[in-house]
Amino acid sequence: MNDRHVALIGAFYDALGRADLAAMERCYHPEVSFGDPIFQELRGRDRVMSMWRLQLGVRDGLESAYRDVTADDFTGTAHWTARYTFSGTGRRVVNEIDALFRFEGGLIVRHHDEFDFKRWSKMALGRPHGPVFGWTPMWRKTIRDRAVRRLDELS
Repeated sequence: MNDRHVALIGAFYDALGRADLAAMERCYHPEVSFGDPIFQELRGRDRVMSMWRLQLGVRDGLESAYRDVTADDFTGTAHWTARYTFSGTGRRVVNEIDALFRFEGGLIVRHHDEFDFKRWSKMALGRPHGPVFGWTPMWRKTIRDRAVRRLDELS
């Protein structure tokens, strides 16, 4: 167990809960990479932080809670729950997310979030999109492409 890395993960999620982007950024290595089912692979702190700015902008009233944080000298894990209203539809979302981390130089150099895309799309988008299309590769690509376009607009 590496208490310093456990504290780093906690500091990141505490900052996320406050929407404190500067504090979140201080947790990331300059060469951080991030991935999740929507933003599959983002590289570099500027790009990753742009994604968080976008996410915090489309999530009305984000509440986050984390638990089960573990870390050693190289890797870490956590489970976090994001509760928010998806601005595109006004629908309430409760997303359960498993996070994986890798550390370098005392900072997060890799952050990967994993969640059930089909479940998320049903909550965020509702019927007919979520249950009918939420699992299809074409629908996932549409959501991913839309998210990356919005991210590019911020950059």
